[in-house]
Amino acid sequence: MSFLEMTEDIINHPLFLEMQEMPHHGGENSLYIHSVDTAKCACKLAKAFHMREDRVRAVTRAALLHDFFGYDWQSDRHRRFTKRYTGWRRVTHMHAFIHGAHAAHRAGRFFELDARQRAAITSHMFPLAPFPTNSEAWVLTLADKWVASKEVSAAVGWQVRNFYQNLRK
Repeated sequence: MSFLEMTEDIINHPLFLEMQEMPHHGGENSLYIHSVDTAKCACKLAKAFHMREDRVRAVTRAALLHDFFGYDWQSDRHRRFTKRYTGWRRVTHMHAFIHGAHAAHRAGRFFELDARQRAAITSHMFPLAPFPTNSEAWVLTLADKWVASKEVSAAVGWQVRNFYQNLRK
């Protein structure tokens, strides 16, 4: 089964398409691009690890939905939500800690997910999220870290190049 056959219903969903307008990891990257790249990486990793075809499909779809949380975490509204808490509870209600659970819940409202996919989405931010408890969760966590590292490195490189180009002017 091809990547597009596994994911077409998600990729073409109007709420998923809205993610094209949401910036992510700096530079010119969007949440949509990050999610598609993470899903492609997870698919390749799952195949490389010789996972069964149904589990390759499951982890690919979970990876596509891992950041389907549906809110602007940099907005004033989200900042006000976080400020309702103090001390350690404030830290544990920051976006990095909670968005996996929000994404799993929201994805389950629009797409059919099994328990392993929900667990993978919820735990993809390990160690800031729950410990991954299945192979799909570990593959998704690895794929997300890999893709995010590339994106952040590219964004930092872009910033450094701009800084030095501005010095030369």
